[in-house]
Amino acid sequence: MRDTLPADARLPGVLIPAALIAAADRFGGQLYGDCLAGDLVLRDGRAAGLEPASAPLEQLVLPKFTEPHVHLDKCHTIDRMQGIGGGLGDAIAAQAQDRRIWTAEDIHRRAGRGLQELLSAGCATVRTHVDWGISPDPAAAPLAWDILRELKEEAPAGVILQRAALTGADMMADISYARACARRVAQSGGVLGAFVLGQPERQAGILNTFRAAEEAGLALDFHVDEGLATGLDGLEMIADAALKTGFQGPVLCGHACSLMNHTDEDVQRIAEKLARARISVAALPATNLYLQGRSAGTPDRRGLTRIHELQAAGVNVVLGTDNVRDAFCPLGSHDPLATLSLAALAAHLDPPFGSHLPMITTGARKALGLAPVTVDGAAIGDLQLFDALSVTDILGSRAAPQPLAEALQGEQQ
Repeated sequence: MRDTLPADARLPGVLIPAALIAAADRFGGQLYGDCLAGDLVLRDGRAAGLEPASAPLEQLVLPKFTEPHVHLDKCHTIDRMQGIGGGLGDAIAAQAQDRRIWTAEDIHRRAGRGLQELLSAGCATVRTHVDWGISPDPAAAPLAWDILRELKEEAPAGVILQRAALTGADMMADISYARACARRVAQSGGVLGAFVLGQPERQAGILNTFRAAEEAGLALDFHVDEGLATGLDGLEMIADAALKTGFQGPVLCGHACSLMNHTDEDVQRIAEKLARARISVAALPATNLYLQGRSAGTPDRRGLTRIHELQAAGVNVVLGTDNVRDAFCPLGSHDPLATLSLAALAAHLDPPFGSHLPMITTGARKALGLAPVTVDGAAIGDLQLFDALSVTDILGSRAAPQPLAEALQGEQQ
């Protein structure tokens, strides 16, 4: 399709969130709420600027979304479980029980469905985690690792599917294990990660994870402090390890719910370390709201990280779907707009909502070690359209996007 698209074109009557334009002062257009409005001019297959609108405003133009934290190997398993509920430990046990019946066909079907749901929601970049360490051999990739590689190869052109190996910080405390695991992950183009949740060996495991990633040239991704119990300190350990080792690759930390337990002074100290180390943090509202803060009655604590405080310190905070319809979250959907909508309610992310879109677009790509895609200069294939007049519209209506390439193709026919 791309070969038949015009090099130059004009899309009349569109809105573009100003937060997704790198040089908004030079892009043209008329200010319209938190957007710039006008006719989108495309030159040489890229968005060149906005000129005065020649038609009524009808569509919103956005870059395609990025999903920075999801578990495609686990998704869509809840309906074959009975009586599932409880906290993180209960979910881990229930999902491990379900894993016993996983087959290549089962994983391919469920993960393929999840990936297609993400693509239909407007995603072009996805990072999915895969539990690693099922075998004592660190070089033994789990079945899901290879199935997700197949899905990556089957995906449409332009789709990026990253696989992150989720090991345990206790296992990575063995430097030989850490290095062997990192080498295997590097051979298949993956990302190295670890689960950090109060293990006695966590500090050594974190340091070894950084060292092994440096040696193998890998990006890092941690599940850390996924709980509201007191005493969880993995996030600061990760920041300290990054600063101590001088690690230069991208690092993303998911969850960090335990920041809710820290004083404002402690949060400020940790946030400043994260900013200095250029570590991004992924808030995962759906799964953590479901799992965390459980008591005998209605929960009175929110399973979220300190989004506002981290952002104020200059930390790149992004939003992820995490689990969908599995033991960790029995509901949910593979839709970054749904995640942003929920985060806005749970974390009081107030209007203008366009200012929060980088958490599922430009900022999310940066967290994955990829160059941000802003609308200005973006290729036609990297953009999508919504029939909407504001960001509020798409957050409330769950409108389906249309690839800009398809829209231009339709105009030619």
